[in-house]
Amino acid sequence: MLKHIRITQEAFDPAREAGLLPAHAGAIVTFTGCVRAEDGLSALTLEHYPGMTEAEIARHVDEAERRWPLLGAVVIHRLGALSPGEPIVLVAVAAAHRREAFAACEFLMDYLKTRAPFWKQERKGARTQWVDAKASDDAAAERWKS
Repeated sequence: MLKHIRITQEAFDPAREAGLLPAHAGAIVTFTGCVRAEDGLSALTLEHYPGMTEAEIARHVDEAERRWPLLGAVVIHRLGALSPGEPIVLVAVAAAHRREAFAACEFLMDYLKTRAPFWKQERKGARTQWVDAKASDDAAAERWKS
């Protein structure tokens, strides 16, 4: 199975990155998350532990592969200061059938939202604050526990 995991400060092209997946897949599901422009947000800054973050994401891609018969997975996550509207994350999954591709993509996104070792800080005007975990994200991730 193709696995491509990248943590970067650089912008990425979701279509080009998803093009890394096998062309013979029956289904390719992609999710691109962008920095939301709400509540006066002017910037979102992300930090992580280099090496640890990539290893943890790879571990969850491996878990997705154990759960579903995948042909490939691409996970790209941005770091540093990002402005509203900028892409922050891409999860792209290839499988023979759509159900497996959709499920694996959701599984990986739920993991990234709740367990991946990233820290987010919001800037609203001159004020900054660290972002707390959301109960709704934790509840969504609970469905994958087995």
